[in-house]
Amino acid sequence: MQAKPEIIGSMRSSYTRAVCMVCIEKNIEFVLTECLLGSWELFAIHPFGKMPVLRHGDFELYESKAIATYLDRAFPGPPLFPSEPRLAALTEQWVSLVNSMLYGTVRSYLLAYLKPNTPDGSPDLATIELVKPQLREQLAVLNNAVAGTGYLVGDQLTFADLNLLTIVHNVRLLPGGVDALAEAAHLARYYDRHSIRPSYTTTIPPPGPPRRAPPR
Repeated sequence: MQAKPEIIGSMRSSYTRAVCMVCIEKNIEFVLTECLLGSWELFAIHPFGKMPVLRHGDFELYESKAIATYLDRAFPGPPLFPSEPRLAALTEQWVSLVNSMLYGTVRSYLLAYLKPNTPDGSPDLATIELVKPQLREQLAVLNNAVAGTGYLVGDQLTFADLNLLTIVHNVRLLPGGVDALAEAAHLARYYDRHSIRPSYTTTIPPPGPPRRAPPR
């Protein structure tokens, strides 16, 4: 019997969650091993201790996009990475854009509230005001992207959608995030439509960011 893929990370991590959503969409039986950022379980596979990592039998892998690609190709079920070259390239494009831009914007916004670099520990309003227009600009781009079909790529669900949904979840947790999303009407409808998928509803994380393990 083939070993179940073991995903090591935390459901509070949007990237861990996206990988778990891949498994659910493809009906892959998997094991989630919850751990903290910087845990030895992560360093055993990832050189910088980031999450998620994958162990599948004697095969180990890190970085969520690489893990999702492996799971999609190694297991049957609806493909989440299209084989057609243009659709495949667009999937890569949207994963890259969301991870390189929107994720960082949301993280900066959130940390300005949770871990501000201010003398009295109050929210870092300067950073927040700087990030707000960036967030709206990026949401507007994504709003246009999903306006036509309700998907990022063609008329099919891809890993780009799963990856985006986990970040939009975090947008809605930001102060003013729900209002910012409401301004992007197509994206708001996209979220409402896909957030009822079992892969989404069964992976909703508990509140709070992933905690960090104590120094080794």
